[in-house]
Amino acid sequence: MTTIALINQKGGVGKTTVTMNLGAGLAREGHQVLMIDLDPQANLTYALGIPAHELDVSVYDLLKGDVPLEDVLLDREERLQLIPASLELSGAEMALANVAGREFLLREALDSFTEPDYVLIDCPPSLGLLTINALTSAQEIYVPVQTEFLALQGMSTLIQTIEVVQRRLNRDLQLSGIIATRYDKRKTLNREVADKLTEHFGDKVFKSYIRENVSLAESPSYGQTIFEYRPKSNGAKDFLTLCKEVIGRRADQI
Repeated sequence: MTTIALINQKGGVGKTTVTMNLGAGLAREGHQVLMIDLDPQANLTYALGIPAHELDVSVYDLLKGDVPLEDVLLDREERLQLIPASLELSGAEMALANVAGREFLLREALDSFTEPDYVLIDCPPSLGLLTINALTSAQEIYVPVQTEFLALQGMSTLIQTIEVVQRRLNRDLQLSGIIATRYDKRKTLNREVADKLTEHFGDKVFKSYIRENVSLAESPSYGQTIFEYRPKSNGAKDFLTLCKEVIGRRADQI
């Protein structure tokens, strides 16, 4: 099982879009996938057509230890499951602040669950307790980065946080993937930012860029992944290519 935290404290970079469509694409490639919405805004949950404000149980209840993992799993489609978020998650930082081992609550909840090939964790756009729980649970980190002027802002803070977690909490954690999003090769700025990413991070940058595509922006409003909404769009093509690259990297590691 490969657990991947998708993280970027800068909002609007396409983190949730990447999580849902990478997960759906991996499932379509024949892999069992679990997605976890760890963002109090519950964007991933809503984007998949699930009304977070109406849920009886969510990842929040799982973190508190009130319910077993099986009670919060939702079958989204064949080979694709979701642990949803609810709006209650916004109080998790305070509610769990004095819990012993609070940094490992998610990892402990997932310990006995070995069914998925991939676990994708959609992290909140902050570096608080919820994100730390994702980082202690994961082996890999993917950072979606919008190919715009401020793309590299905040990356140094994120890398410092990763290094602290590696030293103190999870020695297996690796920053292994940078995903360029909202890319338009016609724009000089986009090309320059993509080149800077490669210059800084080398092979960690996926060769599969996610192009600017209106269908990717529209699909969450219909509660659908890009493969359901516009399976022949450039967005679907880009994510399918990305999925194949992710699978190829995993095969090389085994």
